[in-house]
Amino acid sequence: MKSVVVRTELGWIGLGISERGLRLTTLPMPTAGQAEEEVRHQGASEFARPDEAGGWPEKLRRYARGEATALNGALDLAQGTPFQQAVWRALLEIPCGETRTYEQIAEWIGRPQAARAVGQAVGANPLPLVVPCHRVVASDGLGGFGGGLAMKKRLLKLEGASTG
Repeated sequence: MKSVVVRTELGWIGLGISERGLRLTTLPMPTAGQAEEEVRHQGASEFARPDEAGGWPEKLRRYARGEATALNGALDLAQGTPFQQAVWRALLEIPCGETRTYEQIAEWIGRPQAARAVGQAVGANPLPLVVPCHRVVASDGLGGFGGGLAMKKRLLKLEGASTG
C-alpha cells in the first residue's frame, strides 16, 4: 500500500492507496508528519505521488472547502468483515447533509437487532470522510466520533446538516 498526504482546509489527511483503490484515510490532523505517521502505522510502506491517488487529493480538498463534491471512486474495503462491509456500504448511501441513526442503519442492512454491532463497525471504518461515519448519530444525540465531537459537528455543519 502506498501513502499520500493531502493538505486541506480541515487539516492534513493521510491516504492509503492499494491496487484496488483507496484503502484508508486518516481524519484531519494538525501536521503532515502526523498524518503520514498514522498511514504508515496502518500499513503503508511507500510513498505515492498525488497523481497516483485516483483523484482523491483534489476531491478531499474540495470537500474540505465546503464545495459540493462527490467523494466517489475506487475503494478497497477488503479489510473488513462481511458485516462491516455491509455497514460501510450503507454509510455510502447516506446523502450529504443528512444523518441516520445506528438503529436505522441496522434496519437498512436487514439486521434490526444489531444497532450496537453497527456502532462497532462504524467505529472501525477505515475511510472516515469518504465513508461518512460522521453522518451516523445516536437516537438521543450526536453519539461518538473517533475525531471527537467538535470534528463531527464541524463536518456535519460543512455539509449543511443539523447538529442539534
